[in-house]
Amino acid sequence: MVSAAEQLAANVNWGAFGKAEELKKRIWFTLGALIIYRLGTYIPLPGIDPVVFEANFTGSKQGVLELFNMFAGGAVQRMAIFALNIMPYISASIIIQLLTSVFPTLEALKKEGESGRKVINQYTRYLTVVLAAFQAYGISVGLEGQPGVVLEPGLFFRLSTVLTLMGGTLFLMWIGEQITSRGIGNGSSLIIFAGIVAAFPSAIVNTLELGRQGAISTGLIIAVLIMSVAVVAFIVFMERAQRRLLITYPKRQQGNKIYEGQTSFLPLKLNTSGVIPPIFASSLLLLPTTIANFSQDQGGTGILALISTYLGQGRPLYMLVYVGLIVFFAFFYTAIVFNPVETADNLKKHGGFIPGIRPGERTAQYIDTILMRITVLGAAYLAGICLLPEMLRSYANLPFYFGGTSLLIVVSVTMDTVAQILGHLQAHQYEGLVKKAKLRGKRR
Repeated sequence: MVSAAEQLAANVNWGAFGKAEELKKRIWFTLGALIIYRLGTYIPLPGIDPVVFEANFTGSKQGVLELFNMFAGGAVQRMAIFALNIMPYISASIIIQLLTSVFPTLEALKKEGESGRKVINQYTRYLTVVLAAFQAYGISVGLEGQPGVVLEPGLFFRLSTVLTLMGGTLFLMWIGEQITSRGIGNGSSLIIFAGIVAAFPSAIVNTLELGRQGAISTGLIIAVLIMSVAVVAFIVFMERAQRRLLITYPKRQQGNKIYEGQTSFLPLKLNTSGVIPPIFASSLLLLPTTIANFSQDQGGTGILALISTYLGQGRPLYMLVYVGLIVFFAFFYTAIVFNPVETADNLKKHGGFIPGIRPGERTAQYIDTILMRITVLGAAYLAGICLLPEMLRSYANLPFYFGGTSLLIVVSVTMDTVAQILGHLQAHQYEGLVKKAKLRGKRR
């Protein structure tokens, strides 16, 4: 099956890339924004000893914090100003979307179009501030509980930590929005993508070092490399997989012209939700476990201690909740981005129908049934890919970066960004053809 990106690539003149000035500006802007983000992951929080903290982080069982560290591009391990990354913004987006389905007022705003979307985005930003402040305060308390990390504990340190981490998250949120509007690709996804890719070299070096020391056999390293290639190929295949519904348009007459009946396809992606469910699920799990893992009272019997004990990475409850959240968000996000009733109404307006299915409500029910079935497969695929890191860590003691979650994000974001680049190239090519046609018309 040929993907949309491959169809575009076959029709795009790559020689036009050098002339596409707008596209080059967008790419350079995106690269510049990501470089600024990467520089920020090396600036430590004021008032801490980064060397002592990194030693404590490396020597302890980080659990879910290592997942957080992967998304943050190593900023958690260095306790940098971007340690919270963009996760509070993603958590806020999840909560607002859930509330939109519950409260009629928010649902009405969503239906108002661009103006309503701006109001909802503003609510998301306000909630991001609250969540970032909450997580940052938990981190500041946890840092004070680690001996030798905080130079001068107290109220001023907590206040400065909250403001710094919260400011870092808001700055990344702004950068992500700027990349989406003025650059290439989805800004939030690219920020997470950049953090994961930046950690690949060190993960490969660490794995080879473990092999040199004899902790991991050479055969296992080769098997993991082969498995990584196979996982990437599997992800590409699943992301391209579609269920095509045959659409028939009957013969019609407009004026004196009679148009013959036509057939086309309604493509339904196997994984309509893309990479959103794993990111959303990870973000929601990180919200309580970040506080619990940095808590001073991990040995106690409080709620934070229970969260740290039973929701630790690799624990059965953690994996069960993680899979449950992935499945939930796969169905939830699919329901948001694809409306069977609206699709059926559009087909009916244009005279199209699915053979053997009555137009209107029956068509909507049929599309919804097919969509539910393929979403089951898509959710199972996402859950299986995201559980792969847990198995690698539990049975092979391999770096987390070789897991399916990181590869899923990297491959999906790469495919989406490349498709956008090809789309801009094709648009530029069409603009050039239109200009040439106009010049020829003037000469005549």
